[in-house]
Amino acid sequence: MEGKYINPYTDFGFKKLFGTEMNKELLISFLNSLFEGHEEIRDITYRNSEQLGSGMVDRKAVFDVYCENIAGERFIVEMQKAEQNYFKDRSVFYATFPIREQAQRGDWDFQLKGVYTVGILNFVFPDDEYADDCMHHEVKLMDVEDKHVFYDKLTFVYLEMPKFRKTEDELVTMFDKWLYVLRNLSRLMERPAALQERVFTRLFEQAEIAKLSPKELFDYEESVKVYRDLINVVETARQKGERSGMEIGLEKGRAEGRAEGRAEGRAEGRAEGRAEGRAEGIEMGVNQNKMENARRMKQKGYSTEDIAEITGLGKDEIDAI
Repeated sequence: MEGKYINPYTDFGFKKLFGTEMNKELLISFLNSLFEGHEEIRDITYRNSEQLGSGMVDRKAVFDVYCENIAGERFIVEMQKAEQNYFKDRSVFYATFPIREQAQRGDWDFQLKGVYTVGILNFVFPDDEYADDCMHHEVKLMDVEDKHVFYDKLTFVYLEMPKFRKTEDELVTMFDKWLYVLRNLSRLMERPAALQERVFTRLFEQAEIAKLSPKELFDYEESVKVYRDLINVVETARQKGERSGMEIGLEKGRAEGRAEGRAEGRAEGRAEGRAEGRAEGIEMGVNQNKMENARRMKQKGYSTEDIAEITGLGKDEIDAI
C-alpha cells in the first residue's frame, strides 16, 4: 500500500479510528474539539449503527458511527465521500431514527435528549451556498423572524473539508489539529511536530498500515479500491460535464457571433455542464463500476445499505449479484 497511514476517508479507515470501542478516546476528543466547550463529552457508548424502520417494509439507515454520551444525547458521525443528490434530505431522514427510538411505551411526556448529526464532507456545497472561507456549519431550527434558536436539541454540523487549507504552522486549536489530521493523514510520512497531544499518539499508532493484521490489511485494501473507484467516477463526471459545458458555450458564442456572446455562452454552458455532469456521474457510476464494486463489497460482508449508498444500486440488484 502507498503511504504510511490509513486513509480516514475510506470506510475501513474511518470506522477503525472512530467506530471501535478500543479507540473511542479518539472520537471523544474529536467531538469535544468540534463543540468547543458547548458539549463536554467524558464517555460514550457505541449504539447499533443499523437502524430499522417501524415496519418490515420501511427503509433502514446505516450510520458510519452512532454513539450516546452519559447524558443520553445521541451522536451520528458520517464521512460523506462524494456529493449526493438530496444530501440534506438524507441527513434529516437519518436524524429521525435517534429521535424515534427515544419514544417510551405507556405514559410519556415527549421529553427528548439532544440529537447531533456530524457530517465530514469530502466535497463543498454546490452553487456557492457558502463563502469559500466558511467550512464549519452548525444548523439548528430557527425562528425566521427574530433569528433565535427555536429548538436546541436537534443540531446538524457539516464540515466542508476541501475548504480547510491550514498548514502545520497555522494550527492553533484542537479543532484545527483534528481537521488537519483528517485532511492529510494518508499523505503524512511521520507525525507532525504540532500534534504532540497524547490522543494523537494513540491515533498515529492505530493508523499505521504496517501494524494492521493480515485480515485488516486485506479489508483496508478493498476499502481503498472502492473509495478510489468512487472518486474516479466523480472526477470523470466533472471533467465530462465541463467539456460538455464548454462545447455548449462555444456553440452559443458562435451562433451569436459576438465576443460578449462567447463569454456569456462559455459561462452559462460551463454551469449547465457541471449540473449535467453531476447527473451523468451517477449514471456513469451505475453503468461502469457498480456491478464490480458491489460484488467486491458483498464478498467482504458490507451491508446492502452500504453497498447501495456507495454504488447507487437498488436492493434487488444487489441481492441478484
